[in-house]
Amino acid sequence: MSEKILTSPSASPKRYDHAAWESKRRVLRFLIRVIGVNLLVKLDQVTGVENVPAQGPAILMINHIAFVDPIIVMHTLPRNIVPLAKIEVYNYPIIGLLPRLWGVIPVRREEFDRRAVQQVMDVLRAGEIVLVAPEGTRSPALQQGKEGVAYLSSRSQAPIVPVAIEGTIGYPALRGSKIWRSPGVRITFGPPFRFRQLERPPDREQLRKMTDEAMYILSAMLPETQRGVYANLTQATQDTIEWI
Repeated sequence: MSEKILTSPSASPKRYDHAAWESKRRVLRFLIRVIGVNLLVKLDQVTGVENVPAQGPAILMINHIAFVDPIIVMHTLPRNIVPLAKIEVYNYPIIGLLPRLWGVIPVRREEFDRRAVQQVMDVLRAGEIVLVAPEGTRSPALQQGKEGVAYLSSRSQAPIVPVAIEGTIGYPALRGSKIWRSPGVRITFGPPFRFRQLERPPDREQLRKMTDEAMYILSAMLPETQRGVYANLTQATQDTIEWI
């Protein structure tokens, strides 16, 4: 995870200004709704939005299929959310402007990114929602989740809301194109949970177990073809999980 929050990756540290970012994001949400989703993504079904806390901090944990996944999730919720993304997205031509303008938290995936962790904690302390894709890369079926989601949730005690995404392969695509004649995107927000509190910070082995248990919850919300390494639900346990 990396660099100072909500600015360019090379910027000097700044205090997170919740009110300032909220006003900017309201304008961007209008553009995302009118242009980014309505014209470029066929959204068929959204269920379980009531599982997302109406106020206070939370972590959305998604499976990641396509570039548009976080944007669609942002579109479906009444609250603004702050996604985490690999630091390279800041350098994408044209579309790299959106993460900069929105204030996406850039993450260095090849290392433990302390700055990004601090940025996430700042956002959660401000009572906001962050979006995390534990797999760390896009894939049509689940890959092993990285321990960051467990670390962030256990450290902050913010609830996790699992978000299952289906049907985003091939998007964005202009309305009326061939893919729009097929079933569209489906988003499901599952019941929130958190990890049971421990007497001391979890070690690497405990974080691994916590992450896998959370990923199995997400897997159970997906069709079998998307469950990947978490396909065998008989191996799922919930020893570290506490439902809210």
